[in-house]
Amino acid sequence: MSRERLDCHRLLCPMPVIKTQDRIATMQPGDELEVVCTDPGALNDIPAWSRINGHQVLESTTRDDEYIVVVRVCEE
Repeated sequence: MSRERLDCHRLLCPMPVIKTQDRIATMQPGDELEVVCTDPGALNDIPAWSRINGHQVLESTTRDDEYIVVVRVCEE
């Protein structure tokens, strides 16, 4: 299991979701991806994408002007 960080600063919808999808496609089940965004829509968009695609959101937080979503990669 590994944990990677994806920097989505200054990207607007739908780019954080697209970048998340592309990165998760290269990861193994059990790996975790921490997505750091400046678009507040990511707090809804990434969890919605994760549910649709069978991945698990471990946490969703706001820190200063950043929005962070941690996703565990599950079997597709």
